[in-house]
Amino acid sequence: MAKGHRSQIKQERNAVKDTRPSAKLSFARMSVTKACFVLDAIRGKDVTTALGILSYNPRYASKVIEKLLKSAIANAENNYPEENYSAEELYIAECYANKGPTMKRIQPRAQGRAYRIEKRMSHITIVLDRK
Repeated sequence: MAKGHRSQIKQERNAVKDTRPSAKLSFARMSVTKACFVLDAIRGKDVTTALGILSYNPRYASKVIEKLLKSAIANAENNYPEENYSAEELYIAECYANKGPTMKRIQPRAQGRAYRIEKRMSHITIVLDRK
């Protein structure tokens, strides 16, 4: 097989696994823009500070992301026993929201018209690392 063959490039890319603890929420019922407002506030912060920010943030996305962050912390403590992670030494290395599928709905309007309503979804990922 040639050096630059597509399947070989995919094999090399997939061979390197990210061993940092993480959590992912797929098909979250909020737009990427609304999720990113909250994610920008906690990016790069340590875990205890981020949980404090999320608990007092009035946005709907903060409740969902707080639950996801707690899941990532639990993954770090339980799924990586050889690394011996503790919540005090973790910080948010990466957090991002990718676009998910969009549900398309119809809103009836005057004179027989129909307006489209787009209910957007997102995939939210949080990756933790040691300070």
